[in-house]
Amino acid sequence: MTAPLHEPTAEAAPSAAEEAAVAGAEAKAVQGRSLGRIAWERLKRDKLALTGGIVVLFLIVVAILAPLITSLYGQDPNEFHEDLIDPLFGTPTGSLGGMSGEHWLGVEPVNGRDIFARIVHGARISLLVGFLSAIVAVIIGTVLGVLAGFFGGWVDALISRVMDGLLAFPQLLFIIALVSVMPDSMLGLSGTGVRLLMMILVIGFFGWPYIGRVVRGQTLSMREREYVEAARSLGAGRFYILFKELLPNLVAPIIVYTTMMIPTNILTEAALSFLGVGVKPPTSSWGQMLSSAIDYYKSDPMYMVIPGVAIFITVLAFNLFGDGVRDALDPKGSR
Repeated sequence: MTAPLHEPTAEAAPSAAEEAAVAGAEAKAVQGRSLGRIAWERLKRDKLALTGGIVVLFLIVVAILAPLITSLYGQDPNEFHEDLIDPLFGTPTGSLGGMSGEHWLGVEPVNGRDIFARIVHGARISLLVGFLSAIVAVIIGTVLGVLAGFFGGWVDALISRVMDGLLAFPQLLFIIALVSVMPDSMLGLSGTGVRLLMMILVIGFFGWPYIGRVVRGQTLSMREREYVEAARSLGAGRFYILFKELLPNLVAPIIVYTTMMIPTNILTEAALSFLGVGVKPPTSSWGQMLSSAIDYYKSDPMYMVIPGVAIFITVLAFNLFGDGVRDALDPKGSR
């Protein structure tokens, strides 16, 4: 007699918990992350960049709510307090430039205007010029940079020579000369409005070659990539390739260089106001306050220190945030 064959033993059925764990592991393994999420995770690890971003956001909120802040504070930026000024020396009475519970950062010499109120309102001018002139530069630089890099030939040669000429042009001297001869009213604007418009347009116009060169270089590299060649082989036109294939891939470098341009524009506005060709008094400006403080830096040093610190903190915050954004959007970054 032959021995009976052993029947195969049935394996134990996996439990519901094990099946759920396996399914979760598989879902987690195949879960993808967008470029934006990857960049945000990199940025979160950069504490200095986050600190700079928080300061930038705070400054933007302060600039937008400047009238409300000074109203709650109880001081007008153009209100004189001559009773707080020493009639003999023209400097604020009290220590540290007249700092008190009513005037947190003291008052200006001679007229006694509240420095905190003027610093808050001055943030509006600096950020307005910084952001809008950067937008003008980005628009012009992106358009011309893409055209130069994509079409090449005489288009690239012409735009590149224009870039070289503008980069060699004395921007500050041109702005001083232009603003000095501008009429008091133009396009429905007058006084400070005209000067702000001219500063925004001129700073933006002279700033576009910097971002234009970056966009041109990126476009020259990307126009030979496989996805562009694939789009051409499928019959895609030039404008489709420009707007659907190239521009979306240029967003990251454009964002990076925009964040790096804004602090430079803020410094340019402060320099113009310091030289007397920026906004007109009584409109408050940090550069204008520094210019007025030259005559009092020995007797009232706080009048010079406060607007100088405001400019320093603003520019430093933008630079830290810009560096962090650059590292986060760089696909080869080590962070």
